[in-house]
Amino acid sequence: MMAARPLALTNVRLLDPASGYDGPGAVIVTEGVIADVVRAGDPGALGPDVEVVDGGGKLLIPGLVDLRVKTGEPGDEPKETLKSASLAAAAGGVTSIVVQPDTKPVVDDPSVADFILRRARDIELVHVYPAGAATKGCDGQRMAEIGLMREAGCVYVSDADRPIVDSKVFQRVLAYAKQFGVLVAHRPVDPWLTAGGAATSGEFASRMGLPGQPAIAERIGLERDLALVELTGARLLVDQVTTAGALETLRRGRGRGLPVTASTSINHLSFNEIDIGDYRTFCKLDPPLRGEDDRNALIEAVASGLVQIVVSAHAPAPAEDKRRPYDEAAPGAIGLQTLLPALLTLHHEGRAPLIDLVRTVTSAPADLLGLPAGRIAKGAPADLVLLDPNAPILVDADKLISKSKNSPFDGRRLQGKVLRTLVDGRTVYQA
Repeated sequence: MMAARPLALTNVRLLDPASGYDGPGAVIVTEGVIADVVRAGDPGALGPDVEVVDGGGKLLIPGLVDLRVKTGEPGDEPKETLKSASLAAAAGGVTSIVVQPDTKPVVDDPSVADFILRRARDIELVHVYPAGAATKGCDGQRMAEIGLMREAGCVYVSDADRPIVDSKVFQRVLAYAKQFGVLVAHRPVDPWLTAGGAATSGEFASRMGLPGQPAIAERIGLERDLALVELTGARLLVDQVTTAGALETLRRGRGRGLPVTASTSINHLSFNEIDIGDYRTFCKLDPPLRGEDDRNALIEAVASGLVQIVVSAHAPAPAEDKRRPYDEAAPGAIGLQTLLPALLTLHHEGRAPLIDLVRTVTSAPADLLGLPAGRIAKGAPADLVLLDPNAPILVDADKLISKSKNSPFDGRRLQGKVLRTLVDGRTVYQA
């Protein structure tokens, strides 16, 4: 990627969770990296070749790092391409994305990972990192070549939405990944309890006549996963914890010192099962939306640091897959452009400090993967987002950049407008 001319972002409110700083300042960018960070002061005289951007007192944060993004490329480009996902990410202030391995073909071979990395370099928008499959074909049967995929650039291994049911296979995956220092991401679920379900079991699902998935299935799956982590010592990313019961299991596991990190999706922090309303298929997700008690428990877990990472869980689905009877519709929702303003809602509602919320989408995911991103520091990549956290937004799904338009936030009012996104010092989006 070619670096832009030197740039000075002045008169901004700097918020950097990695250092704990939240206050006035300025940032100088040269050759794609942060050359200087000025806190509570004037950057002084700048050369004539420096482009000066007056931030007008708006918020400057590190670019977001989204650990869970689905695209259709390769193999299902009508849903989403790497370019359309990158454009949506840039518009949402997301400067690094990790794409899921359940493409066509599956990312279970270094050549597929190499294709994704080469396409991202050609597109020259945001940083794109592939996740490799944990098992061949994501079928949960035969372990994939984890070591080779790590060498090819995969930042973790996962079977995406499919749980590895066979405990012996999952034990092997964890043990093998530990040898290479590779992170394993896994969705905690008992698939026999959730088979055929479309909504969380309970009074609401019964009243709607929808087949249910009991919330306890997530806790049962997580109990097994943590037992195997204890056995192998491997690092685990709990992929989208969504229930209060599973949070209790997670708390006990963390208390025992297990090397476990947990993520949750912005959808499960923003909606509950009632939002399904009149069978709104845009709200059909996997895992399904939970009760309000679960949602509140998740928000408290994010505020306390028990759940360290928030993801968009971006999962595009075309209209023909969504406009079906609810229990037949494809699960999933797009979320790259709505992740940041939806997360800011928790700040505006007083549910969590702003710096802690921003940490869950910047330094926390970057540190987990060992990426140099997610911080405003001298020498760090100039991946930055200038935003107005109070600017109102009315989400119109038809105007979102993703090729698919399946947003549960359609018609919702949010606050937080991205004004400018920089990747390696280049402006890749400007409002």
